[in-house]
Amino acid sequence: MTTLKHAAVCTVAVAVVVQACVREHDPLLSGQSIVRRQDAVGFPPVLDENESVLANSFDNTSLDTWSYYYTHGLHVAGTNRTMAEWTADRWNENGFTAHLTEYYVFLNYPVSHSLSLSLPSGTIYTPSLTEEVLAEDETSSYPNRVPTFHGYSFTGNASAEFVYVGRGQQVDFARLQALGVPLQGKIALSRYGGPFRGLKVKNAQEHGMVGAVLFIDPGDDGNITEANGYAAYPDGPARNPSSSQRGSVQFASIYPGDPTTPGYPSKRDSPRTGRSGVTPRIPSLPISWAEVVPLLAALDGWGTPGEQVNRTRWVGALNVSYSTGPAPGATISMSNVMNDTYTSIWNTIGIINGTRQDEVIVIGNHRDAWIVGGAADPNSGSAVMVELSKAFGALLRTGWQPRRTIVLCSWDAEEYGLVGSTEWVEEYIPWLTEAAVAYLNIDIATSGPNPNIFATPDLHDIAISTMKKVIYPYRGSTNSTLYDAWYSARMGRVGVLGSGSDYTSFLHRGISSIDMGSDAGPDDPVYHYHSNYDSYHWMTTFGDPGFVQHKAMGQYLSLLAYHLADDEIVPYNVNTFTQEMRHYLDALNQTIISNGASAEVDIAPLGEAIDIFDQAATALMTALASASTSPSTTSSAADAEYIDTLNHKLRDFQRGFTSQGGLPGREFYRHVVFAPGLDTGYEPVTFPGVTEQVQSGDLALAAEWVGKTRAGILRAAEVLRL
Repeated sequence: MTTLKHAAVCTVAVAVVVQACVREHDPLLSGQSIVRRQDAVGFPPVLDENESVLANSFDNTSLDTWSYYYTHGLHVAGTNRTMAEWTADRWNENGFTAHLTEYYVFLNYPVSHSLSLSLPSGTIYTPSLTEEVLAEDETSSYPNRVPTFHGYSFTGNASAEFVYVGRGQQVDFARLQALGVPLQGKIALSRYGGPFRGLKVKNAQEHGMVGAVLFIDPGDDGNITEANGYAAYPDGPARNPSSSQRGSVQFASIYPGDPTTPGYPSKRDSPRTGRSGVTPRIPSLPISWAEVVPLLAALDGWGTPGEQVNRTRWVGALNVSYSTGPAPGATISMSNVMNDTYTSIWNTIGIINGTRQDEVIVIGNHRDAWIVGGAADPNSGSAVMVELSKAFGALLRTGWQPRRTIVLCSWDAEEYGLVGSTEWVEEYIPWLTEAAVAYLNIDIATSGPNPNIFATPDLHDIAISTMKKVIYPYRGSTNSTLYDAWYSARMGRVGVLGSGSDYTSFLHRGISSIDMGSDAGPDDPVYHYHSNYDSYHWMTTFGDPGFVQHKAMGQYLSLLAYHLADDEIVPYNVNTFTQEMRHYLDALNQTIISNGASAEVDIAPLGEAIDIFDQAATALMTALASASTSPSTTSSAADAEYIDTLNHKLRDFQRGFTSQGGLPGREFYRHVVFAPGLDTGYEPVTFPGVTEQVQSGDLALAAEWVGKTRAGILRAAEVLRL
């Protein structure tokens, strides 16, 4: 089989989201706030002169060209310095000053793997664990195409009976234990979806299981399935049956980045720690839905049938009972051999200096992919970033210079666990703490037509209003904006940031952040996430023919970055933070009630802290409104200094939310208002220090974190206070 040999990797020489750029969750379940549909404001949108330069610089043909380049060369993390240099060259051509930053990190690459099923009858079934080569999709046949594997997976063999564990969440394992299903010494067969894949392996390991096999289920593909009469890719929009999901199995809800250098950047001479706390100690393998059917079928009639298990999305769309097993005498034998190594990775960094050196906007997208292609993940975003640099280059040629410094970042090794971005933030945290106003992330710019945003609440207003400036043909409409499409797809909800891409390290150092992209709905062509079929051919045939969605998302990112970088007053609304925290407090109260913890956990201090925050936020917003309407705001040094003071409060207040140290058992995650769930890795948990301790039953620690969360909110209020 095809392998990535150590020698081959090192000759090229060698930073996110969980977890690897994920949009597996349902964004409608993430957001708390709902924006009302507003009356039409006219079409087409009216742009000012600078906005027009930016928007008109985006060209569909150029985006096609950039996409083709990024999707026709191997760029697994640490394997393609040339692509990083090419990116720097394009940015330099467009007026940015670009260079590479190198880190020396722990990664691993596939050498070999195998899996077989042995039945008591003597039948042996051996799946290929490969994706089909398609004549229509040229990169699926490249000689350096990447085998199916899990990044950071464990080298080892296992042979045992096996148990179907649903989506592999802790509550799934609790249900299995309640049913009396034996787990110790068995192999876990888990469906993708729900929690981050690394946590599925972690949960299996913690229950004494000796291996894990993860499969795609067409029940997660909406209405576009072969069972519903749609042809499979490449002949139609349904999933190709051989598609398999690669991905990292790092325990990224504990901490992301290089697992051997927690909290500090990875250089060649950096001290190294053990990695067993954040990477698996049992082997794991991915498998397609077509090849998993015999494994699931072998469990039919054994253990508890899927319908009786009565767990969310336990039963999928395959013609099996989804029984738990184990089936006596039915065993899986699996082997996984990885090359563990330290190797170089390269971030590309581009800079336009602003007139204010103490205010910085950072814009990022990762460049590495699990496969040769990666047309959606991440290179729809990579193509947008090149075109964005061209747009800002056009604006520079008019004589414009931004008020705030703009930094572009093309991260390496995001897929393994946000490695490139985390190492960069760890190296530059003193400067970022002093200067960073916002981090803007575009990962999967498009895998379908439905725009989506996740953001800290201070960014909600500017993020939504900017959507109204971008023309976006949506489902046959010729006079719609990005806002119209977003509202239709998301019901006016802005998602809460959990984790899943490179905003994570910025957010948990108190930097306002937004993540954006567009994805598929239940009636859109199936997106082959982390598969060989996330390819240029799929994108140009099914994903975004004509690069219309690429263009709109690029225009949106550019206009949003322009206003964050150049408006005299940073366009934040901190009152929205108050509104959102009150929503989160209501949700926390319901969690406490449902867990019978009202007597032990008093959250009244959080409500009082939010009221104090509200007073400070309202006073600041009043001052901002006065400053923005006063004709003398820039007439004197004193007025300019006052504007600077207000802007710095907007820049810095979220540092207060991260001032109390890390969450219990996972010190990397410091934001007291939101964090990725300990057992989801993707989905957010609000007021996590309290919520997760209530859910785990540690009510004394939950009460302690009421105090710490209160202190974080008060610290943020103190920063805002005039």
